[in-house]
Amino acid sequence: MKRYSKEQIYDDKLVEDVANNFKQIIESLGEDIQREGLLKTPERASKAMHYLTHGYEQDAEDILRSALFHEDHNEMVIIKDIELYSLCEHHMLPFFGKAHVAYIPKGKIVGLSKIPRIVDVFSRRLQVQERLTVQIKEAIDKVLEPHGVAVVIEAQHLCMMMRGVQKQNSSTTTSSFSGEFEKQATRMEFLKLLSAKLS
Repeated sequence: MKRYSKEQIYDDKLVEDVANNFKQIIESLGEDIQREGLLKTPERASKAMHYLTHGYEQDAEDILRSALFHEDHNEMVIIKDIELYSLCEHHMLPFFGKAHVAYIPKGKIVGLSKIPRIVDVFSRRLQVQERLTVQIKEAIDKVLEPHGVAVVIEAQHLCMMMRGVQKQNSSTTTSSFSGEFEKQATRMEFLKLLSAKLS
């Protein structure tokens, strides 16, 4: 299983194939692919696309299992304001924002850095925000088997800001809850803690 590292390694054949496709697109738009500023654009765009979708090469459940610990803690654990960047699968334009994730352990906890990592795994794919929200919840549910999981994502979509309705100040919020978080009291506690500014 491939793991993400900061060293960027590319499959040369794959980069070349995708670069050729970008070259055709640029030419179809009426640009001169021999213009100085565009000479290396197909290759750069190909590498960028591979980086922006490297989540396909990763397994979120494997990442979570790599840092599981048995612990009796059974109070809510919240990791909030996790930055995320993804590509809308409808127009392949970026959407970006923050994810807030909580779970109530039932004998198992996970290393805190692993939650942002699985947010990255699922967001670095062609996505819709609704599916992304559910995928994060389901991965935590399956591996940790907690009392409950809550995921809230707030994001802005360039497909709405740059084209279509062109509403620059709109944002989209999605949520997905399981277990104890399906109860009104637990959900309200989670949402209250999200908005709290702790000193």
